[in-house]
Formats: sequence, C-alpha cells, structure tokens
Amino acid sequence: MIAQHLNWRLLLAIVAVGIVSGTIFYSQFLGRKIALEERQKVEQWVEASKAILNNPSMDLTLPNMIRNEQHAIPIIETNEKDSIISFINLDSARAVRDKNYLRSKLKEFRSQTAPLEIKFTDNPYTANRYYYGHTDLMDQVRYYPLAQLMIVALFIFFIIYSITVRNKATQNQVWAGMAKETAHQLGTPISSLQGWIEMLKEDPKNNSIIAELQKDVDRLKLVSDRFGKIGSTPQLERSDLVSQVQHMVDYIRKRATDKVQFHINTHGRESLYADISRPLLDWVIENLLKNALDAIEGKGEIAIDMKEDGENILIDVIDTGKGISATNIRRVFKPGFTTKKRGWGLGLSLSKRIIEQYHKGLLFVKQSEPGNGTTFRIVLRRGRD
Repeated sequence: MIAQHLNWRLLLAIVAVGIVSGTIFYSQFLGRKIALEERQKVEQWVEASKAILNNPSMDLTLPNMIRNEQHAIPIIETNEKDSIISFINLDSARAVRDKNYLRSKLKEFRSQTAPLEIKFTDNPYTANRYYYGHTDLMDQVRYYPLAQLMIVALFIFFIIYSITVRNKATQNQVWAGMAKETAHQLGTPISSLQGWIEMLKEDPKNNSIIAELQKDVDRLKLVSDRFGKIGSTPQLERSDLVSQVQHMVDYIRKRATDKVQFHINTHGRESLYADISRPLLDWVIENLLKNALDAIEGKGEIAIDMKEDGENILIDVIDTGKGISATNIRRVFKPGFTTKKRGWGLGLSLSKRIIEQYHKGLLFVKQSEPGNGTTFRIVLRRGRD
C-alpha cells in the first residue's frame, strides 16, 4: 500500500515536471518566433522610412502605411556616434521631464537586440542606427514561465505544508491516544494495589513496608494522572515555580549518587509565579533533570537557574555532561529520537508539547557543545505575585 502511494506521488511529480518543462520550451519557441517577427517589422519600418526620405516623388502610400501601422515596438534612432535623433512608441512626456530616460532606454535596447544600420548617403562613415525594444506581448511570453513556476512552487509548498500539518496532527493524536490508553491501563492495577495496601494495614506487623508501598502507589497515580492529561486541555493554576522546581530537584536528588551536585539559583527571589499545570510541569522538570543525569553519567553538576525577564520567567536546566551534537540538536525534540539504549524517545517530545501547546511557552536547547554540557531553557509567561 505504501509503495503504491509512493508510485502515485512519483508519477504526479513527473507529470508536473513534464508540464512545466513543456510550457517553458513552448514559451521559448514562441519567444523566438515573436522576436523574429518584431525584427522583420522594424526592418520594414526602417526601409519605409528610407524610401520616404530618398524617394519623395514616388507613391508613398505603402511606406506611410507601414510606418503608421507600427505602433507597438519602441524604436530609438541614433547617428553613427549613438547620439539620439528621434524615437517612437516611448513616453514623450517623460522624455521631456527626465533627460536620462531616453539614454536608459537606449542602453536597455542595446542589451536586448542588435541594432539595424541604414546608410542614407554614399558616405561609408555615416549610418543611422535603429535600436528597438520588445513589445508587451514578448515580455509576457518571456515572464510567463517564471510566473507559472512560482505558482507551481507555491502550490507544491502548500501541499507539502498541508501534508506536514496533517501528519503532525495524526502523530499528536497517536501520542495522545497512547498516553490516555496507558493511563487507562494503569488504573486497574493501581486500584488493586491500593486495595492490597488497605488489607495489609489490618496487620500492625506490616507497617514497615506499607509506607514504602504507598509511596510507589502514589508515584504510579502521579504517572497515570500525567498521562491522562495528555491530549486534554489542562487546568492552569497560579503556582510558585520556585517551590515546584525545588520539589522535583529534591525528588531527583534522592535517586542520584553522591557524586552529583545540584544547585538552584533564583537570583534572590523566594517565589516566582506563573499559571501552570503542576503535574505536567513537574513531568517536564523531571524529564529534563533525568536527561541531565544521563548526560553527566553519574558524576558532575546540575544547575537550575530561574529568573524574570520582562513578562516571562526563564528556567534553565544546565548540566556539565557530554553535550549534544549540532545534528542531534535539531532532532532532539522529535518523537522517537533517543541516544539511549533503552527508551522510547518520547520524554522531550512530550515535554515540548506540554510547554508550548498547553502553557503557551517555549522549550528549546539554549546551548550545547559536545564535552561541555547542555542548557535547556523553558520560557513561561509570568503571573502576578
């Protein structure tokens, strides 16, 4: 099925290229034909002018008719030194206002076509030259393929853009569906585990393990709640980001080795408020901290820098790890991309979706260099204190 779609797309592309190429070649053929006809008309006009000047006693009906019918092709007559003598089919009013108008037209005509030279006397050193430009029809034929190419390119761009948008929408639906299904599947075992904990509470001997089991169940509930919110519009609440980030750092610190140092810099602020979904923002911070832990490979520093910047709050997650290559920086937020041996490559993709779609903020790699660590930046709209 996929091969058939590719064949149809390839066939349509070949047909489109064939139509455009055929149009270009035909336009060039018409252009050469019109150019030849224009030169013949100019030659006829020049010969008619010569006949009128050299043979005033002859019947001038035909020469005058040829001259009078020529009202489309602009012509400039010069002497052997290219000094302008006369012109036709040009803007005479502009020629009076602008002294450079005729000279610029002469330069334009000289670059387009070779002039015609006519000797009105027997002097071999004197000859009038006739420079001429193209008609509007010639210009239309010349620029028509370019206009067609632009239209086709614009059409292709919109097709590709619409396909890309549709694919992204489909991907979003797939990820959202997977997240909701995961939350749904977790619901049953979590309820069952909660029931077993309640039964264990009946025996005081189990108190030592109940607390730990409850922590794990609460953690599963939190994960389920996070997945359940993907694909739905979350309820944003005014919250203190400092305490939220501190809570997640404390959680990750317990799961890191003693060789990992954590730092939080709030630039003297005890609180920074923004409208957020707490479970989802916790998920983002947790993902970034876990990525930082993986990057430093069990030894190094992880810093959280938080500050206000106008109407925004900036949260930088900085590690001293192995960094990200320039190629991978462009791919790091794509679903399925991961450099880990284990993992689905969804953490950063979902994090970006949470920040940018649900919180109307930004999440990007601010700085990274192989061997010198990485900085991820979150930008959120500042709430009122």
